Order: sequence, then structure tokens, then C-alpha cells
Amino acid sequence: MFSPFDSLFGWLSNDLAIDLGTANTLVYVKGKGIVLREPSVVAVRKDHRSNKVLAVGKEAKMMLGRTPGNIVAIRPIKDGVIADFEVTEAMLRYFINKVHNRRTLVHPRIIISVPSGITQVEKRAVRESAESAGAREVYLIEEPMAAAIGAGLPITEPTANMIVDIGGGTTEVAVISLAGIVYAKSVRVAGDKMDDAILQHIKRKHNLAIGEHSAEVIKTTIADVMPEPPYETMDIKGRDLVSGVPKTLTIDSGEINQAISEQVDAIIETVKMALELTPPELSADIVDQGIVLTGGGAMLRNLDKRLKQETGLPIIIADDPLSSVVLGSGKALENIDVLKEVMVN
Repeated sequence: MFSPFDSLFGWLSNDLAIDLGTANTLVYVKGKGIVLREPSVVAVRKDHRSNKVLAVGKEAKMMLGRTPGNIVAIRPIKDGVIADFEVTEAMLRYFINKVHNRRTLVHPRIIISVPSGITQVEKRAVRESAESAGAREVYLIEEPMAAAIGAGLPITEPTANMIVDIGGGTTEVAVISLAGIVYAKSVRVAGDKMDDAILQHIKRKHNLAIGEHSAEVIKTTIADVMPEPPYETMDIKGRDLVSGVPKTLTIDSGEINQAISEQVDAIIETVKMALELTPPELSADIVDQGIVLTGGGAMLRNLDKRLKQETGLPIIIADDPLSSVVLGSGKALENIDVLKEVMVN
């Protein structure tokens, strides 16, 4: 029998699952599904007294690289971990309030996904920033585990599930069996490093300076891991470093493949290493089940083909790779027994 007090708390606490990503933050509300998907960017106005948050999410991302001197667009999460504590807290508070329609009394239980290689200090930073943003209780779940649940893998069975989650800041490779992580490796090579490689390549080869946002657009538009002629082309605009004047340039997917090859190779090496270090009984399962790709990087054209070529294993791209982690964290929220098994201490 519920007391009225319980139902009051039930009404006040819409429990949340948050995928606090380097590139995007997604929020899942218990019973409602994914309610928010915004870039992890905060625009702050700096003056001599204090920092004032001007915009968060999409609005702030539009400001990246376009702000006057006293306004800074900050990405508070670097390589999957919190780099700027205060700004992360402000961002979390903004997202929690937005989801709860600005009701201030809300103190939800929150489950947050964290990279598998994260240190105790980094875990405490995530916990504390969520608590100061108004959480009543904070649970942490490892990203590969959340991604595996979100991709619908049978994680509680005694069979191997191999997951490769390529996000903005980190690539997580894990083998999961019996609701536990048998092997996990987190490398800080993912989407952001690819953007940076594209930006540096265009600077070196064409003497053209472009911004982070343009590099990301190039990656999502024409990047291809196994391009074949005729190559796809695209026009890019930037500043000529020799004359200092803006100019337009045409680049093709063959060139972008060269630019990001180092990052792609690093991800493939991490997957091969995981396969080498997996216990033989579980390796046999991976031959049958294959490897599941999630995260924004799973959408990199032909990455699945290249992985298949390198490993000889079936490669499956999750149904909604961008949402796998938050959906998995959300399922763990809906089913608290699962959460108890997979939670990080």
C-alpha cells in the first residue's frame, strides 16, 4: 500500500538517465523516453566579477568560434570526463530544469553514464556536479554496459556480447557476459580527434584555417573509411593563411580518409586488442554474435566494412547508435534490479 507521501515524492521526482557526452548530452525521463538531446556546450560571459551563463546546448553551439572577446563558448567535457566543474554543473542544472519545466522542487534520482576507464576522482566529480545540480541520489553506469543494454544485447546471459561505442571524446570497447564487464578498454580517440585531424590536415595541405564546426560538418558529410573513385566532393569555406582573405576550396572524401586514418587505425587496433585478450570460451561466442557498434562514430561511412575486413567477424550497427547509451541507462532506471547489478561503485 502506498502512502500519499510516496505518491507525492513520485510526482516530484521524475527520475532521469543522463548520457553526459563530450559532444552531446541526452536526457531520458522515466516513463517518457528521451526528452532532450543537446550539444554539451555552454556559452559564458566573463567579466571581472563573475561568469554568467548566457546559453546552453544548441544555442551555445551556434556560438562556437563566433563569440566576441568577453563571451566564451565552453565544452566542459573533454575526452569523456569533466574538464570544467562549474560549467558542467550549470549545464546539468539547466538540462534538469528544462526537462522538469522549470519546477524548482524537483530532486530526481539520476543515473549517469561514465567511460569505463574513469578514475575515482573523475567519478566523484560527476557525482558531485549532479548532486549540486539538484539530484537526490546519483548512480553511475559504465558507458559500454549502458550501450549494450540500449542496443538490446542479452547482457545477463552467459554469452559474450562485444560492444564498440565510438563517441565524441572516447571509444569504449567492452566484452560483457553475465551482467558484468569481462574486458573493457577506453581510449581517448573518437569523433573530436577526427574533427581535429581534418582541421589540421586542411591547414597543413591547403593553408586554409577552418573552425571546429566546419570540420565536424566535413566529417559527417563526406568522410568515408574506404572511399572509392569517383570521390565525393564538397566545398568548404575558411580563411587563407597566406593572404588572410576568406576563400572557398573543394575537397574530396579520399583526402578526408587520409586525414582521419590515424584515428580509425587506433580504433581498429583497440578492437583487435580486445579480441586478443578475451577468454577463449567467449571468443567463440563473438564469432557467432559479432561485434555491435554504437555511438556517433558508428555512423562513419564504411567503418563497419573496414572492421569486418580487419577482424573477419560480423559487424552490426545498433538501431539508433546515437541514443544507445541513454536508452540503456534509461532501461536500467525502469528496472532497478538491473541497475543494482550493473552499477559502478
